[in-house]
Amino acid sequence: MASDRASRRRRRSAIRRVWAYCFLLSLPALVFAGIILYWKQVSLAPALLLCGCLLLYLALVAAALIDGIVRPLQTLSNVVASLREGDYSFRARGAGSRDALGELAAEVNTLADLLQNLRVRSLEATALLARILEVMHAPLFAFDRDDRLQLANDAGVELLASTHARSIGRSARELGLDGLLRASDQTIHSFGAKSSRWLLRKAAFRQDGAPHTLLLLADVSLSLQEEEQRSWKRLIRVLGHELSNSLAPIKSIAGSLLARAENLPGDEIVLRDFRRGLGVIESRADALHRFVQSYRQLAQLPPPQLRQVSLAPLLERVALLEQRLAIHLDPGPTVVLQADPDQLEQMFINLLANAVDASLSNSAATLSNSAASLANGAPALASGAEPVRTSWRVADSSVSITIEDRGLGIANAENLFVPFYTTKPAGSGVGLALAQQIARAHGGEITLLNREDAEGARATVRLPVL
Repeated sequence: MASDRASRRRRRSAIRRVWAYCFLLSLPALVFAGIILYWKQVSLAPALLLCGCLLLYLALVAAALIDGIVRPLQTLSNVVASLREGDYSFRARGAGSRDALGELAAEVNTLADLLQNLRVRSLEATALLARILEVMHAPLFAFDRDDRLQLANDAGVELLASTHARSIGRSARELGLDGLLRASDQTIHSFGAKSSRWLLRKAAFRQDGAPHTLLLLADVSLSLQEEEQRSWKRLIRVLGHELSNSLAPIKSIAGSLLARAENLPGDEIVLRDFRRGLGVIESRADALHRFVQSYRQLAQLPPPQLRQVSLAPLLERVALLEQRLAIHLDPGPTVVLQADPDQLEQMFINLLANAVDASLSNSAATLSNSAASLANGAPALASGAEPVRTSWRVADSSVSITIEDRGLGIANAENLFVPFYTTKPAGSGVGLALAQQIARAHGGEITLLNREDAEGARATVRLPVL
C-alpha cells in the first residue's frame, strides 16, 4: 500500500511538472497578447473574451500533450507491473509508431513475448521432468543441505515402502538413506526389503542458491547375476575340458590294469587289495567324469527353440514323471506360453525333484523322531510325507507357477542358485542353477522362499504369457 501511494505521488508530481512547463511555454504568448490588446486600446470585455479563449486553447493543447505522453507511460507501467506479477497476457499499444514511445512499447512487448515463451518452455520442461520421474524405474531422491528429502519419484517412494506425503521433508536418517547419502559415487550397496544390489550415482546441484544432493539408484542385481553366470560358465568350460581330458585316460588305464590283474600271480590278499584299489580308481574316475559332464550341461545350455506351449498339459506330464511322492496339481486358467517345451520340462522336473527331496527329508526326520519317541514310550507321530502342491495364476501379462513343499525350509537363500552349491549329501548343485538359467532365457525369474503359512518352502516361477 505504501509503495502504491508513493507511486501515485510520483505520478502526480510528474504531471504537475508537465503542466508547469506548458504554462511557462504559453506565458510569452499570453504576455504578448496582453500587450497587443493594451496597445490597440481594446475595451475590457472583448479583451477578457480574447484572453479567455486563448487560455482555453492553450489548456486544451497542454492537456492533449500531457495525455499523449502520460497515458502511454501509464500503459507501459501497467504492462511491466503485470510482467512482474507473472501475467504475460497484456501488451502495450502504440508499438507501431516510429517515435521513442513507440520503440519503447515495441521493446516491452518483445520482452513480454520472450518471458511468455520462457514460461511456456519452463512449464513444458517441468511437465516433462515430472513425467520422466513418474515412469523411471530407478529410484531417485533429492536432499537439501539439512539432509531432508525434497524430491522423490514413484520408484523411490515404493522402495521406501511409504508415500510422498510421509516421505517428503523427513531426514535421511529417518528414511534409512543416511548411509547412501554419505557413500561415494558409483558404489554398490544392498538396500530394500529384497536386499537388491544398487549402483549409487550422486550429483550436486543448487536450487534457490542452496546446495542440494541428488541420489540415483540403478538396480544391478540382474546384471551382476548375469556376469556371475558368464564367469561360472567360463570356469566350468575350462575345468570340464581339463578334468575330462585327465579323467578319461585314468579310467581307461585303471580298467586295463584291473583286467590284467585278474591273471597276475602272487598273494591273493595283496591281489584282492590291488584289484579293489583299481576298482575304486575306475569307479571314482567315472563318477567324476559324469559329475563334470553335468556341469558342462549347465554351461552349454542352448538357446530356447520357442513355440506355443500349453502350460497345463506340460505340468501334468512333469507331475507324472515323479513317482516318489504324489504331486497335487491345482486347476488353473488356460495359459499359452511362447517357450521351449523341452527346457521348460527340465526346469519343472528340477524344481519338483527339489521339492520332493525336501518333503521326503522332512518325513524321514519325522519318522526318526517318531521311532525315538516310541522307544521312549511316547505316542508315535503320523508317518508319510504330504504331497507337493502345484498351482498357477495369471496377472499383468505373466503367469506365476507356484510349487509348495512341506520340507524343513531354506537355511541359506542367497546361494540357492549358485552353481556348485548344494545342501544335499549327494547333490551336484546344478538343478536349481539350471532351472534359473532356463527361466531367464525365457524372460522369467524363479524365486524360492520359506512359506509363511506352514512349514516348507515355496518356489515361484514367473513367465511371460503369449
